[in-house]
Amino acid sequence: MKSVFDSPPAPVPLHASAGPVPAGAPDPATRDAAARAGLDGPADVLLVEDNPINQVVALEFLSLMGLQSRLACDGHEALAQCAQRAPDLVLMDIQMPGMDGLECARRLRELQRRGELAHFPILALTAHALEADVLASMNAGMDEHLTKPLDFVALRNRLSRWLKLPGLSS
Repeated sequence: MKSVFDSPPAPVPLHASAGPVPAGAPDPATRDAAARAGLDGPADVLLVEDNPINQVVALEFLSLMGLQSRLACDGHEALAQCAQRAPDLVLMDIQMPGMDGLECARRLRELQRRGELAHFPILALTAHALEADVLASMNAGMDEHLTKPLDFVALRNRLSRWLKLPGLSS
């Protein structure tokens, strides 16, 4: 039986949308995480996602991009993993049981403000694409707002703004 992962994904319409860059935010190319990414091997991406199908698709996409990835199934697990080892970037689902992605992003940003955690970009990953949803993500401290369903090309384009991706010139 042929798997959807047997060949590279075909280009499909862009499903990602970037929210406004917060005032005073440094350019993505100058972020600490982007500078670290690629220096000691592939960038480390933490996927925070509770849906098993979305987990498989996103982790496979990250693998195809040559990135190292970890998985957290909710906000509590994401906080614990970030405290153990800060990732280069977090892909954060918004709706999850326990602690949702917005609350988790707020807590991660607070730890970063207090100097207890290195800075890294947090990209919202959600099916909700209304302007109010984008605004809620930005207000929680997200750097971008990506919409599902995940699209390989769109995800790669967004991640390349924040990370050095193998095979792509910087």
